[in-house]
Amino acid sequence: MSGTFRRLTERLTRTAGDRDAAELREHARSTGATVIGELADRQLATVTGIVRAVTLRPRTRAPALVVELYDGTQSLTLVWLGRRRISGIEPGARLRVTGRVCHPDGVATIFNAAYELLPRAAGGTA
Repeated sequence: MSGTFRRLTERLTRTAGDRDAAELREHARSTGATVIGELADRQLATVTGIVRAVTLRPRTRAPALVVELYDGTQSLTLVWLGRRRISGIEPGARLRVTGRVCHPDGVATIFNAAYELLPRAAGGTA
């Protein structure tokens, strides 16, 4: 009985952000993707998550589209060199990306990742 009460109390006291993060982690694991928190340097990986931010790094010669992807564990930086915009990639979009992970300045990053837009979940972020 105490286990049931503990789970119910835990469910009722978790914030919406905690629930969303848990759903994102579960989605990543259920699709066979690697969770961002477990990525190793130079690993070829497929990850899924929600786009948190999209920015453009203007350069004098070549722009770079920079995206923050969150999967409930950590964030991953995606950089598409020479791109100013990718249709459908905007905050709140769900993505599955594949590429080689590197850690410039200690930040997990994939450059020019292959990507797939995923349908948004009904009623939540995951």
